[in-house]
Amino acid sequence: MCPADAAALSATMSSPSQVLPVRTVRFAGDHHREHDGDLSRSDDASRATLPDTTREVPVEVAVNVIYGGTPFAVMMTTPSDLEDFAFGFSLTEGIIAGAADITHVAYRAHERGIELVVTLAEGIHPRRIDRERNTAGRTGCGLCGIDQLDAIPQAAVRARTPALIDPLAVRRALDALEVQQTLNQRTHAVHGAAWSRSDGTLVAVREDVGRHNALDKLLGALIRAGHAPADGFVVITSRCSFEMVEKAAVYGAATIVAISAPTSLAVERAILHGMTLLAIARRDSALVFNGDQYVHGLPFSVAVASSGATSGSASGSATGAASVDRSSNA
Repeated sequence: MCPADAAALSATMSSPSQVLPVRTVRFAGDHHREHDGDLSRSDDASRATLPDTTREVPVEVAVNVIYGGTPFAVMMTTPSDLEDFAFGFSLTEGIIAGAADITHVAYRAHERGIELVVTLAEGIHPRRIDRERNTAGRTGCGLCGIDQLDAIPQAAVRARTPALIDPLAVRRALDALEVQQTLNQRTHAVHGAAWSRSDGTLVAVREDVGRHNALDKLLGALIRAGHAPADGFVVITSRCSFEMVEKAAVYGAATIVAISAPTSLAVERAILHGMTLLAIARRDSALVFNGDQYVHGLPFSVAVASSGATSGSASGSATGAASVDRSSNA
């Protein structure tokens, strides 16, 4: 890599955010007047009251994931923790089975982004590399490049017994995640994913403009550090779409907690994988969409949500009223 490219790459990856100049625009009615359908300033003095300021925004860059010289996917990511992303993305895409299947990750500067070159261990050449994704992955997209319905990802269904989850631990994890999402505190524009021990202590937190990327970064960090999925749960700040459940299932997580709501397919996949799914999680409440028999303690209000899922019978899935308060069972 030439010095200029190295400097450009270093600058891109040195900070996941940028500070940009902005100007405040007020929408108060007394600062504008409507004339023939146009809005214009009522006076020049009001214009002077609009201060120039700055705003920190997250960086978004195209990252081309390459295996053995073969481009596989272009993902729009925040350029931080990219080595974790390489491991996590490779795991959830079915390229590798564990951290030992990757021997090296390198970065190459490109005028339009970053090339993430992943070297696989000898003998690792899964079929999915031959079926490279044929489009770029947009920030919010989990299936870009999939051109057949049969290619929609599904983690292998394996026997798992979710551990009991204490709502107090969920609350501790949510409180800790809010504090540890430092990039989101500055930009209010990125997703977070965290791994919590069963007592609510966070082991790792990763952030990204894309919710899938944040989770891939987290899972990559976990497998690189050798963390086992048995003791803990995943926490995500985004909506819980089915790919988020699938990615967590690939890692082996038995429980996923989402701050936002799940989709219907996410609930179906949680049932399929026997995963406990809590969503719309707040400091004082959450909804259990699957696995309510594994939620205990209940010092705060935990409601059992009716899933309406159609993919087979749910072991422990909620089939009762849409909002049944179980807090009195504590």
